[in-house]
Amino acid sequence: MNQYKKVAFYTLGCKLNFSETSTISRLFDDAGYAKVDFEETPDIYVINTCSVTENADKKCKQLVKKALKINPDAFVAIIGCFAQLKPVEIGQIPGVDIVLGANEKFNLIEHIEKLEAKPEETVIEFESIKNTKEFVPAFSYGDRTRSFLKVQDGCDYFCTFCTIPLARGKSRNASIAKTLEEAEKIALTDVKEVVLTGVNIGDFGQGGDENLFGLVKELDKVEGIDRYRISSIEPNLLTNEIIHFSLNESKRFVPHFHVPLQSGNNRLLQAMRRKYLRELYAERVAYIKSLRADACIGVDVIVGFPGETDEEFLDTINFLKDIDISYLHVFTYSERANTTAVKLGDPVPMAVRRERSKQLHILSDKKKRAFYEQNIGSIRSVLFEHEEDNGVMYGFTENYVKVKMPYDVAMVNTFQTVKLTEIDRDGIMKCEFAN
Repeated sequence: MNQYKKVAFYTLGCKLNFSETSTISRLFDDAGYAKVDFEETPDIYVINTCSVTENADKKCKQLVKKALKINPDAFVAIIGCFAQLKPVEIGQIPGVDIVLGANEKFNLIEHIEKLEAKPEETVIEFESIKNTKEFVPAFSYGDRTRSFLKVQDGCDYFCTFCTIPLARGKSRNASIAKTLEEAEKIALTDVKEVVLTGVNIGDFGQGGDENLFGLVKELDKVEGIDRYRISSIEPNLLTNEIIHFSLNESKRFVPHFHVPLQSGNNRLLQAMRRKYLRELYAERVAYIKSLRADACIGVDVIVGFPGETDEEFLDTINFLKDIDISYLHVFTYSERANTTAVKLGDPVPMAVRRERSKQLHILSDKKKRAFYEQNIGSIRSVLFEHEEDNGVMYGFTENYVKVKMPYDVAMVNTFQTVKLTEIDRDGIMKCEFAN
């Protein structure tokens, strides 16, 4: 299929998907394909889908339609979590040429080049997720500032609201030595910050001889990477030794943790089949703050889980008010086929879910503002990004405060020592160079 030489990628969903898209993109580079933007009339569109995003099928249909409007003759490939969960459904979208499940997505080029022409019927290649045992390393490269390094894939937890184990299979990872090889590749680029990503990265090693703490200690020794962030880690797997090392001993891990909570009510945590109670969560937050009062802590929360009463939602609100966290990611519960939660009955009316979501967004804004105010007057190291917005550039401090300064091309992808001065009306921190 050598007539196809220009390829464009579109990624839906999480940082893990971005790391995998970037790796697949490099395979196309190596095979002689030119990567172009979505609008630049590519010959091939690769759409990497997500099963967590609401209306995943709707978004997928919209992207296929948009692609074929730009180039009616384009070859359209759909990969990713939604492709694994609903391959036949995706195969029925007009214009889709190939659908590849979890086992096949990294072999996309071979599938394309096997075909003599656009297939008359959609090619669907997927296996049962139980057969997905291989760990394929991946990292993103393209944004000069940071890279997402995939250190783990899959999940053994089966929380009642989640389809990811069905889309990505059992928890697995490469060895620490192999993971370090990927980090060394990133260290040779001009990337300054690496975000460790996976489905359940705290499960690295799955109880074997290696674990996440061992990985963190070894990554900290890699020269050429200035900063590491841990993207998201379950509270029961965020051990005190990881926290202590990251905050007190590490040269490169920053004081920023993102720790999913999902609910501040213990009955709901058990109904969600989470592996902890809220008391453990509060302990983790207290320990982080006892070591670094300026540490940033982000929280995932689900509202409107089946059976969530007004009192239980109020439990979550009050719990979050009482603990020293910095911002929230709020998810409105939506029904997912093949999950246990769907069978629980007692759905929360959608209007109530939306109202609860709004309340938590307001709380998040207050928590974030309070955290930013605590940082005013402090001296911070900021990594500035390349985007220019009306003469302004942005960056993040080590503890994840977003700052702005007048655009200066010489500061792109550099660390600058600044003093945080005030919060602007958009909630972004202004700063000045520290003397």
